[in-house]
Amino acid sequence: MDTIETLMKRRSCRAYKVGKISEEHLHIILEAGRYAPSAGNTQPWRFVITRGSELKKEVAVACAEQHWMANADVILTGIGVPKESRGHGDWQWYPVDVAIAMQNMVVAATSLGYGTCWIGAFDQQQVKQLLSIPPEMHVVALLPIGIPDDTHDAPPRKSWDLLFSGETYGSPLAGS
Repeated sequence: MDTIETLMKRRSCRAYKVGKISEEHLHIILEAGRYAPSAGNTQPWRFVITRGSELKKEVAVACAEQHWMANADVILTGIGVPKESRGHGDWQWYPVDVAIAMQNMVVAATSLGYGTCWIGAFDQQQVKQLLSIPPEMHVVALLPIGIPDDTHDAPPRKSWDLLFSGETYGSPLAGS
């Protein structure tokens, strides 16, 4: 599957079949994240790959009781390392950097035929405790990855004219 096709095919998957992601495929997915760009190439990220059935159930509970997550073969937790991050004033880039790395993993997983779903609803402290994440680090998002057991069309998208401006905000984009 080529890159554009993969991007257009990706859907949030909330139902997974029983089955394993091969070690080779998991390595490819993780490498896609490792090769993501980051501010100043600081790579201020760490990832926990959870495969144990009971721990996945506990993590799913910490994610607003989204129990379906535990059916995925893997729950990947994206963690930011503030002390390794570039920033300006009170802002640090690690949340964006981790998100870019995780999106690379989403695209890689989709291209290999797996389903994923971005999880932003979670209890920070509960996830950190379950996964033994150091207090100075910050959970950015979680990502179940597995063999999809649902298919659906893309949800409606906002209009082109609403989303894209030319030269200044609100100005029509030439050629649209």
